Formats: sequence, structure tokens, C-alpha cells
Amino acid sequence: YSADTTETHHSHKLDAPSGTAITLQQQITENSGRHADDIPITSIREGEVPGIHTIRYDSEADSISITHDAKNRQGFALGAVLAAEYTVNHEGFLGMSDLFDF
Repeated sequence: YSADTTETHHSHKLDAPSGTAITLQQQITENSGRHADDIPITSIREGEVPGIHTIRYDSEADSISITHDAKNRQGFALGAVLAAEYTVNHEGFLGMSDLFDF
């Protein structure tokens, strides 16, 4: 299977690709032995889209897609609050993988 990532965000978002798309790409490469260059990221900026991320695996026989479609920004706000609370009792360079152990 070939793999690719597509991410869509609101037209005001400045970074492309998003940090989430880059993290997804890194996770695919770490778990598949592929190189980041083998997994393209398509970034789309339009309207007021909170965030849509799709990973697609494609072959001649079939395609498999996994999509996360944020309906609003509540989840992002909750993640920011949880991350801020976590930093009160932890030091050093921290990432979301420190907060969520999966």
C-alpha cells in the first residue's frame, strides 16, 4: 500500500502542513519502516474548517481511509487546558504524547 495524508483547516491557519499532519506522517514512518518523503501531505486551507485529517492507504485492489473531522474547536480547547494543567507538575520539553499515553 502507498500512504498519504490530507489535512484541511480554516483559511486563517498559517502553518502548512499542520503539526498534527506532520505527527501522523511521523507515526506512519515509525511503524512502517518508510521514509517521510514516501508519505506526501496535502494541505488545504478553506473557509472556517476547524480541522479534518485523513490518512489513506491505497493499492491496486482497494483503498483504506481513516478520517478525523473536528466539528468545532471545543476538543482543541479542552486539549489545551489539559496540557496546561499537566505542565504544572512536569518539567522539560513536553508534547501531547506525554499527556496522552497511546
